[in-house]
Amino acid sequence: MENLKLGFIGAGFIAGFQAEALKNVRGADVAGVHSLKGAEEFAAMAKAAKLGDCKVYSSVAELCKNVDAVALFAPNYVRIELMEQIVEAVKGGAKLQGLICEKPLGRTVAEAKRLIELLNETGLPNAYFENQLHMKPIQKALKQLEPQRKSMGELTLARCAEEHSGPHEGWFWDPTRQGGGVLSDMGCHSIAVAWYMLTPAGKPLTFMKPISVTADVAMLKWGQEPYRKQLLDRMGVDYAKTPAEDFATGTITFRNPETGQRVRGQFTNSWMYDKQGLRLLMDGIGPGYTFEVNTLRSPLEVFIGDEAADAVADAEEALEKATASRGLLAVQPNEADLYGYVDELEDAVAAFSEGRAPFATWDYGLEITKLCQAAYMSAERGLTLDLTDPVVQKELDTYTSLIAQGRGAEALR
Repeated sequence: MENLKLGFIGAGFIAGFQAEALKNVRGADVAGVHSLKGAEEFAAMAKAAKLGDCKVYSSVAELCKNVDAVALFAPNYVRIELMEQIVEAVKGGAKLQGLICEKPLGRTVAEAKRLIELLNETGLPNAYFENQLHMKPIQKALKQLEPQRKSMGELTLARCAEEHSGPHEGWFWDPTRQGGGVLSDMGCHSIAVAWYMLTPAGKPLTFMKPISVTADVAMLKWGQEPYRKQLLDRMGVDYAKTPAEDFATGTITFRNPETGQRVRGQFTNSWMYDKQGLRLLMDGIGPGYTFEVNTLRSPLEVFIGDEAADAVADAEEALEKATASRGLLAVQPNEADLYGYVDELEDAVAAFSEGRAPFATWDYGLEITKLCQAAYMSAERGLTLDLTDPVVQKELDTYTSLIAQGRGAEALR
């Protein structure tokens, strides 16, 4: 069987990380890339890494005609426009076997629904890429504890955090283009993982029903001088005019529809975590058992003294979002595998090759978008939001947070 030919739309940070992960995946090549910038460099890197004969295509239509599956790794604010072009290519005869969309599916519920409408016009299998669901430590913990979960009862509390010092590119910091701040960027990860951890073994991803959310957002670091000026100088984003939250936290209550039991998922996310680098921290608590994942605990540590520090070319060789190149560094030998990128790619490649649905689909991505937007609405209103209320659900359909509108000063008091 021939390898699945993947086409990437976007050649930025996430495309690079996915390409790194693909080194560990059998049955797929990077056959093409379309991007407004960085496409030539990405193609050269893919070829050098022996990931496939990656060609640069000048349009989405040409890419779609020459690959088997397309991955949307472009910025959030162009997703609908790009998806419209994919639909036209499919209608024009492109023989695609699947579509991938990186998290979040949409910046708002309306955008996510529009993307699904467009997807339905193609009838194609689809994968929503939420890498943290696939993390081996999470999967191993839940499998290891299956006997306890069945005999003692399922997890009753899941706490998930993702924190680092801030994104790589200006559009991520811009709430009007990204869709918000750290809650939109990383809260979707933590909410998804908490929901998954609380789901009984063998049940679908949306089995546990969200019934309420309480959330709070704040701008704790990047609105202060000199950090605001630093952000403006580095990224061209002015938080004096259009601020976004750099800290978000909240709790979602879920109900088991079979037993009626209520459980809780907590999420915490920040762009102001100045330690070794990116940290994912998850723990699950059940009756008589628990587990914890902390990605800063590594089997490898490196120490670099002051005199030797000048020789370090790139701090991120040690860890994503690393902010230091000296002292005691936590080094992860294979971040792409640790964070779940390898496993999500394996799942999508196998699913598209076999003509079946991947583990997480765009419909699931829509539900995550709803929960993220509900968290923004809760924070804006300063109250616990009843997710079982039809009025609330209807409001979410047309809701855009004040922060995403560029009116963050009104929300970040």
